[in-house]
Amino acid sequence: MAQTTSGLRAVLSHPRIYSSFQSLMGARKFRTNFVSRYIRPFPGMALLDVGCGPADILAYLPDINYWGFDISEDYIGKARRSFGHRGHFHCKQLQMEDLDRLPPFDVVLAIGLLHHLDDEVALDVLRLAHSALRPGGRLLTVDPCLDPSQNAISRFLVSNDRGQNVRNKTGYAALAGAVFGDFSAELRHQAWIPYTHCFMECVKS
Repeated sequence: MAQTTSGLRAVLSHPRIYSSFQSLMGARKFRTNFVSRYIRPFPGMALLDVGCGPADILAYLPDINYWGFDISEDYIGKARRSFGHRGHFHCKQLQMEDLDRLPPFDVVLAIGLLHHLDDEVALDVLRLAHSALRPGGRLLTVDPCLDPSQNAISRFLVSNDRGQNVRNKTGYAALAGAVFGDFSAELRHQAWIPYTHCFMECVKS
């Protein structure tokens, strides 16, 4: 995974500091809106969260069948302490062979993941998500994005993200289009602490 973890960025590897930083960046409002607008949970939904971190999104979800995977022991440890029996938490990199032991999923999340990955690895993640989804299921991704319309503060913050593969909207869409025939990509600018994200929704036909 290509990311910068030296200097000040290293502190974000600590789950409590990471969660606090996310809150400062407006994560509470973001997650509330993201759940209602994009995830759209329903009873019995099966959701796979790839690169789940401390699984903070679970605090905004009703009782669903949640599976979270992350390679950080600290993040997964915090997820287990915070949410216990509400989810299945695994400290490992999800592989294609793991899907044989998992249910088919209605939604796969890859929040803040693709910008840490080069194109080859990112495509592997998208293919894995496609295989994990039931027909009609959706992959949802959110990543920092470069765009000529963003203001100088947003461009500075996005350009200095820990992830070393921040793309523009066209770059993210090219990845999605290589795996999913049905997808949409949306650019959104955040006003409080200026920031720019690319939201993608990819549907398995």
